[in-house]
Order: sequence, then structure tokens, then C-alpha cells
Amino acid sequence: MFTAVQEPPPLPAGNDASGTSARFAPGMDGATLLAIIFRVCKEIRVSDIQMRAERPVYIHTNKGVEKLDMLGILSDRHMDSILKELISHRESASCSFGDNENLPLTLEEKIANAIREFVERKVADFSCDGVPMGNDGERSGRLRIQAHLSSSGLGITCRILNDFIPELESLGIDPDTNATLRQAVQKRAGLCLVTGPTGSGKSTTLAALIDWLRRNHGKHIVTVEDPIEYQYPDDMEDPEYPGRRVACPSVVTQQEVGRDLHSYRQGLKDVLRKAPHVILLGEIRDREAMETCMEAAQTGHLVLSTLHTTGAVKTIGRILELYPKESHGSILSRLSEILIFIHSQGLLNGVQRRVLTYEFLQNNDDSVASAIANYEAGARSLEDVIRRAGNIEWDANLRRLLRQGLITEHTFENARMNRDDSEIL
Repeated sequence: MFTAVQEPPPLPAGNDASGTSARFAPGMDGATLLAIIFRVCKEIRVSDIQMRAERPVYIHTNKGVEKLDMLGILSDRHMDSILKELISHRESASCSFGDNENLPLTLEEKIANAIREFVERKVADFSCDGVPMGNDGERSGRLRIQAHLSSSGLGITCRILNDFIPELESLGIDPDTNATLRQAVQKRAGLCLVTGPTGSGKSTTLAALIDWLRRNHGKHIVTVEDPIEYQYPDDMEDPEYPGRRVACPSVVTQQEVGRDLHSYRQGLKDVLRKAPHVILLGEIRDREAMETCMEAAQTGHLVLSTLHTTGAVKTIGRILELYPKESHGSILSRLSEILIFIHSQGLLNGVQRRVLTYEFLQNNDDSVASAIANYEAGARSLEDVIRRAGNIEWDANLRRLLRQGLITEHTFENARMNRDDSEIL
């Protein structure tokens, strides 16, 4: 286990008694505790934070998980104060439509209602506005929060969201693949899947695609997310007059579960009624979500979504697991017709920084469609087409990263899929 930094950076005067390096102390309120944590995380440029009762703060870095033990230990009371402070900054609905203006909720009532719901459900997922990091007006980025209970008591997992949406070129994806991805999201209808484990950058890749599309084409893009990670502005840089802002060609309707929708199921049910051209469903969680995606793709919509799988072959297998065996033939037939691509990615601990690796399969000819339709007869044909021109195999991409010196042999061995392949270079 590593300690990320030896000394915390000083907070602006007014956040602790001395104005010097801040540490947790009994009686600190949630605002001060969060200001200390987020200022340290800003200094060392990390975005994923783990807070647990009676433990130090842990952060996710290129080395894995590191502890900020120089800050001290978070007590049960600290954690309670932190949760209440985060709830006080919880994003509310995008407008006040339907609210009774004569009965506004006080902050205390808002916190009490959220705590009551947390006690009933044992878990809370929500997003927050930026939290103040000191008396100088500086704030953290937007936050994605999960509060949960475990054997050690209250735990909070926090991700600091980046409002800046990167260009595809900056993500580490091959230029030819980037061009294919952009061509794919211009199609009138079909299903595009970005897959990978939690923390693999799926949301960032999708956001880069949607952001490019909204700036370059006139579409109605509807998203159903839980929660929203990236917010798309209504305007953009004028391509002809730098420094000037103009309205985007596209209209983006973003809906967050718990804020704009009562449930993910409601979002799935209502999405087609908004006359979208492009639909982004944050995650395919069950058969109902998968059916919504396929029906929308078959009825003239372009659908983008994610699955927690690694590789194209495992993605097809995971989709089949959602259905009874007698339906597999028809599901594969539908997928062979509507699937546009599977882009499966992961983030690896590289030699100097985290490195993106990926597998890319595009359904662009009869051989790919046939391999998908006949998947149950054996996955070998699908594995074969992934190795053909225009597609990128997971292990082949890993070998490229190894040759370039971006990852170690140890990382390569741990990340590769085909254990029967003795070839490394």
C-alpha cells in the first residue's frame, strides 16, 4: 500500500485554524472535510476517492489504490457530516415545473428526506454540483456519488467529473478506428456498443462521440443516464470565427434518473416518444433495456449504449444470457442485422501513465453478420473475423502497446485474452 503524498497542501486561510497544512480534526464539519480532501486530490490530479468510517481516505492512481493517511482518520461523525454536505449539493431537477412554490423544501428537509431514503434502500446514487474548496470561491468539479453500508459502517465512493469533453484523438484510439466510429454515429439506424469494466472510460468515449456529433450534424439526441457524467452545452465554438459562440446544429435532451426521471425503466419506456434520431442509454442492465435498444434500432433510430464486458465475443455471450435459450437464434439474427460495432476497451497501468487498450469489431460485411448469426454454433468464426482488416483484436492491440514500450510484459500477460497464444511480440 502506498501513501500518495507526504504532506497535504495548505488550504486558503479560514478553512482551518492555522491556515497551514490541514488535517482532519474532531468537530470538523462536512464542508471543511471535503475542502481538505478535494484540494489534495486537485494537487495530485486524481478523480476517484474512497471514504470509509474509521479509515484514512483512499484514492485511485496509476499505482492502484493509495491512502492519504497524512490527513488522518475519518470518524463515524465525519462520515455522517460528509454525506449530509454532499446531499446539500445534490443536483435537483433541471427546472421547477410542477413544484408547489408555496411549499419549498428547506435544506434540512432535503437532507432528512434523502437520509430517510438512504436508510430504506441502504444505498444512494446521485450527482452533485461542485463543492467549495475554500474561501477563495474555488469549487470542485461536478461529483458522482455512491453512499453505501458495509461491515465497517458508512462508505462513500466519489468521482470528480470533468466538464471538459475530450476529442476522440486524445483518448488513445487509432486514427482509422476514430474515423470509423464517427462514420458509424452518422448512420440512420443501428446499435453501437461500447463495453468494458467499470472505470474503463466507456462514458468518456461515448461523450466524445456524442459531442462530435452534436457539433457537426443536426440531430435530436436523447440520453437516459444514471447519473449524468458529462453535460453537453447548447452552444459551441464558431468554426468560422474563433472566439465566438454559436448554437449547436443538434438538440441534446439529457435526462438523469432520480432527477428528471423516477426510474431507469421510465426512461426506457418514454425515450421513443421524444422523436429522437440518436438515443444514448447509459447502460444495458437487463433484458428490458436490451429489448428497448434493439426495438429502437430496428425502428429507425441510432442507439448507443454500454455493457460491462470485455471483448466482442464475450459481449455477444452476455447479451444471450439475458434471454432464454429458445430465443437465442432469433436474438442473434436480429443482432446480425442491427449491430454496427462493438468497441470494447480497458484502462491499463502503463509504464508512465494509464493506457487505453481496446478491441474493435465493425459489422461491415456478410462474413461478420454471418459469424454473429451463427455464434451459437461456435465463437471461432467471430474470433476469426475480428483478426481481419478494419477490425482490431484485443491481444493484437496489447502487443502493439508492448512493442511501443507503453506497458510492461507483466501487464501484457495479465491483460491478454487468448492464453493459448504463446506469441508475445
